[in-house]
Amino acid sequence: MARKKIKLAYIRDDASRKATFKKRKNGLMKKVKELSILYGIDSSAVVYSQYDTKPEVGPNPDVTRRIIARFKQMQEMDKRKNMMNQKSILRQQIVKVEEQLKKQNKENQEKEIMIQSMYGSLPADCLQNLSGTDLNGLL
Repeated sequence: MARKKIKLAYIRDDASRKATFKKRKNGLMKKVKELSILYGIDSSAVVYSQYDTKPEVGPNPDVTRRIIARFKQMQEMDKRKNMMNQKSILRQQIVKVEEQLKKQNKENQEKEIMIQSMYGSLPADCLQNLSGTDLNGLL
């Protein structure tokens, strides 16, 4: 059974915020461990907290050290290939949304022409201005 979506907002009460952080951190660590077991890979998470001076490393600190050592040994070119920053993630999302927008605009235009032609409100010269691919799209 799926859980309902929770609203993400700043939690004003310190005790409640700390308890929520702890629950979510434990959930994240559990997921990292499950991924490692399920796919047979090394996985790790490093979680910094305002409540602790040291970051929590999980699920296994030795695995984390091994992952970091392997990353440091990689060539600079390979490191850059696998790394993503916020800017590149946003660029990818923008490109994806722009493609969806183009597709939706095309679909809307086709539906509008179909509706106008069905109800006879389509101007006579409208179909003459359409390209062959647009006309084929109406069929």
